[in-house]
Amino acid sequence: MTKQPGRTPSAESDDPAADAASPSSRPLPAPGAAVLALLALGWLTAMLWSTREAITSAAAGITAISLSAFALPGVISAALVAGTAVALAASNLLSRRYGDWATLRFTGAIGGGMLVGLGSALAINLTYFDTSTTNVIAGTTAAAAIIGGAVAGARTAPAVGAVVTAALGTLVFVVAFSQARDPLFDLFGAGDSQQSLVDAAKWVSRTESLVAGLLAGLLAYGYLTWSRRRALRRDPAAPALRWPAYLLAGAGPGLLLLLAEVIIRIGGRSLLDLASALSEADAVAQTSLGTSRVDNGIWVLFVGALTALIAFGRTLGPAHNDDDEPADSPQPVADRAAADRAAADRAAAETEEPDPAEAFDRLDTDPAKADPAR
Repeated sequence: MTKQPGRTPSAESDDPAADAASPSSRPLPAPGAAVLALLALGWLTAMLWSTREAITSAAAGITAISLSAFALPGVISAALVAGTAVALAASNLLSRRYGDWATLRFTGAIGGGMLVGLGSALAINLTYFDTSTTNVIAGTTAAAAIIGGAVAGARTAPAVGAVVTAALGTLVFVVAFSQARDPLFDLFGAGDSQQSLVDAAKWVSRTESLVAGLLAGLLAYGYLTWSRRRALRRDPAAPALRWPAYLLAGAGPGLLLLLAEVIIRIGGRSLLDLASALSEADAVAQTSLGTSRVDNGIWVLFVGALTALIAFGRTLGPAHNDDDEPADSPQPVADRAAADRAAADRAAAETEEPDPAEAFDRLDTDPAKADPAR
């Protein structure tokens, strides 16, 4: 077999997101998956508890249907991320114990998502009021967790862990950003007119989406970088992730937000219709919130993907060819001196060698060296 120039003899991985350093390299696990699972479950528990408190509050002055519709997106997003995180931890455990078997890994991921979904649905049915909206929230939450488990069955586990990390950071940021909405409304010129309030709300929403996307991309890149360094410490021949993994990890939180919106509009359609039918203002509010969530997911998707990809690109160096010598490499002093001496000798030899025409003329005009026969 001939060796092509500029290529290393190491085999390449079939996975487009990984660059295998050896043919026997195994897929990398997702480090810290257990910690991510605990954090995601904690966030889901907080969302379920806050939703219950808002619905059962007698001083709210709003019906339980409207409050349930407003709280549903936060619960679904948290259930989607929690199902992905728990399923990722289960897949890591099964791969470590039984080896890298795709069917077993995917089955374990689905099982982890189902556990989260069934546990969430049971908690909602036991702690919420027994109404028609309770069953909708429980069923949609269970479906979101199971879908998240299916997402965690992907082969590139570090990329999934980066998506979970970035998604958790994005969800926490969105809740924390609500504390800065009022100052930003004043900053963007919100006044007494309805048009000024609408324009200020658009700029506040865009600012939130932009910062959330930047945070998602940086968190995804940071997790993948940490995962790579951890893998190299354990195995210097561990496969390196390529740029598609960073692109997918940065876009992952936005994809999860858009996926959560699809689950809300399909599984929670009856609840949204009930909330929109309460009044014209509720219908306008639900339509506006749905559009805002879609826009936010798209912004987070593209900004997060670009941020992670640019951060990864800054770590790359110029490509080198093994057959090409660097043009600016300094030549050793001894080699330069030998070359200079060789060039000087060649020049001296050329100047001392007589011209054949001049030698013939000198031979012809010298009577002492003339041919006696002539």
